[in-house]
Amino acid sequence: MNPAASELPILSPDAGVPHGYTDAAEAVDALIALYEQATHFLRTHFAEVMDGKPIAGRYRAFYPRLSITTTSFAKVDSRLSFGHVAEPGHYATTVTRPDLFRGYLTQQIGLLIENHGVPVTIGPSDTPIPLHFAMGPGAHVEGSIEDRTARPLRDLFDVPDLNTTDDSIVNGDGFGPDGSRALAPFTAQRIDYSLARLAHYTATQAEHFQNHVLFTNYQFYVDEFVAWARARIAEPGSGYSALVEPGNVITTADGTTGTPPAKMPQMPTYHLVREDTSGITMVNIGVGPSNAKTITDHIAVLRPHVWLMLGHCAGLRNSQSLGDYVLAHAYVREDHVLDDDLPTWVPIPALAEVQVALENAVAEVTDFEGYELKKIMRTGTVATIDNRNWELRDQSGPVQRLSQSRAIALDMESATIAANGFRFRVPYGTLLCVSDKPLHGELKLPGMATAFYKKQVAQHLLIGLRALESLREMPLERLHSRKLRSFEETAFL
Repeated sequence: MNPAASELPILSPDAGVPHGYTDAAEAVDALIALYEQATHFLRTHFAEVMDGKPIAGRYRAFYPRLSITTTSFAKVDSRLSFGHVAEPGHYATTVTRPDLFRGYLTQQIGLLIENHGVPVTIGPSDTPIPLHFAMGPGAHVEGSIEDRTARPLRDLFDVPDLNTTDDSIVNGDGFGPDGSRALAPFTAQRIDYSLARLAHYTATQAEHFQNHVLFTNYQFYVDEFVAWARARIAEPGSGYSALVEPGNVITTADGTTGTPPAKMPQMPTYHLVREDTSGITMVNIGVGPSNAKTITDHIAVLRPHVWLMLGHCAGLRNSQSLGDYVLAHAYVREDHVLDDDLPTWVPIPALAEVQVALENAVAEVTDFEGYELKKIMRTGTVATIDNRNWELRDQSGPVQRLSQSRAIALDMESATIAANGFRFRVPYGTLLCVSDKPLHGELKLPGMATAFYKKQVAQHLLIGLRALESLREMPLERLHSRKLRSFEETAFL
């Protein structure tokens, strides 16, 4: 008879004792070594169990832990919104996939050491790594462990714990379970959860995601993006090295490798890769605020530098024409999917750096400048709703609210993406294109829609791409300003 799980001895790798580091690169190397030791231990013993070897105990390994202790109220450069802690104390975070986050970790740890003049400490945490997250990208397990061991998986290995996989830090709770203050916006298990979900929803691995993200709700934009990306790869000196498509199909100037998936994922994603992940990722999120929240919940753990929404909207003013652009400077949030995480009374401000980049891109691509831009673009409030067929209800209430809010456009994703950007401290922006005017009887007919898409999609996409390329040239500390930071923030972006 199998002993109870509580009677099994706990077997763990010897991770040594915590050690201090004053060099960021060495600290990240130590994180990688600890993580690799822990995950190798779990994978090795799982393989042995699946091969039928005797069970020696309960196998457990722990995430690496990064911490810093400061005792001084010394002032740091107040222009920088990250890279330092607010006041003396002990700050810590668990770390996963340090290989994937090497550049990010090196930068953030380096700023901590520089700004506070004290070492960071690296060692094992007391948070177990779930077996599922130790298996690595693309892992596939045949059969059931219960069939081979006559006992549940959770008796022998740790499994994901949804009780500790949450957004409590970004939602305002800055303390870890051990009483230390949070050093980073996400815990290791929260990041691992999202990395697994990203692979599922996009059919691409996390390492392909770039720091500049475009969201759209139409496949037309994706098709145009793929064509544009292929042209950039073939262009010497463009700086872009590869296009990664669903199934991790990779195209470079030398050819294409990989096999497309048998079925497309829920949110097909394409990555135009550039050195140091400074390229562009495009995601077709489909329709609706639920999809918009889902994908931004997960991409946020990668700490992108900016994300933009490019999509279609209903124009609400008689003065608008089909094909006009709407640059959102405010949002009416009737999407409801974030009500429990970010109350609707929280304002979602426009970010000047992103707004200027988008407006300049519209001017550059369309050859309209200054006051002439008003012929094709309006800046105003965008309302986001969760009912695609809102026109079929009594319109008196919705129309009155839209008028009171001074809304000029309506869609189903933009406010969600902006609000989640605000919540996760990811700079955001929205440029929409008017595709119909339901309040004025201008609904798209099939032929009209085809002509509209052919004319506007390429131009609209190019505007978004130009905006992202200009934002890429902006210093990170300027783009990640204090506008998105609350009273007491994590030191890491």
